Amino acid sequence: GAGKSTQQRRLATALRASGHPCVETREPTDGPLGRRIREHARDGPRVAPEVECAWFVEDRREHVRTVIDPALAAGRIVLCDRYTLSTVAYQGARGLDWRQLLAQAEREFPLPDLVLLFEIDPVFGLARVDARGAPRDAAFERADYLREVARIFAALDCAYLARIDASRDEGAIFADVCAAVAERLGLAVA
Repeated sequence: GAGKSTQQRRLATALRASGHPCVETREPTDGPLGRRIREHARDGPRVAPEVECAWFVEDRREHVRTVIDPALAAGRIVLCDRYTLSTVAYQGARGLDWRQLLAQAEREFPLPDLVLLFEIDPVFGLARVDARGAPRDAAFERADYLREVARIFAALDCAYLARIDASRDEGAIFADVCAAVAERLGLAVA
């Protein structure tokens, strides 16, 4: 309910209009492991945090190999709806050592040039999810769990991280997205 998917679509449209080729993607992916993760998040039985984390990491390995690396090699901008920091925070909230997850991710996977972290109070974000009318992910979309996720996100201190107040309207959020892209990447978008 923070609006990250909406902002990704808006940014992709603006980048393309400004002559910057980009690829939109997401994690978990639509591959076999990504589908398994989504199924378990919706209504499947919970698995041990270590198993779930291993699924995310393996899904990411394939994602980097088949989508992210080729797009970067072709000179495209990659816009990814969730990436390593999501795993750090969400699996950390399940009890894994988030600092260790961060260190492992930064060693293994390409570092992003910019991560836009859309910060929102979990109760407000869940109200947005409920307003969409879609069922919540039983595994991840609970206020108590999301408070712990937010606590971990708040503790992250990564040079590539830009925090955006996502409690505002879509236009104000997008203005901050464009400002962060201009400041951090030197790309003017409108």
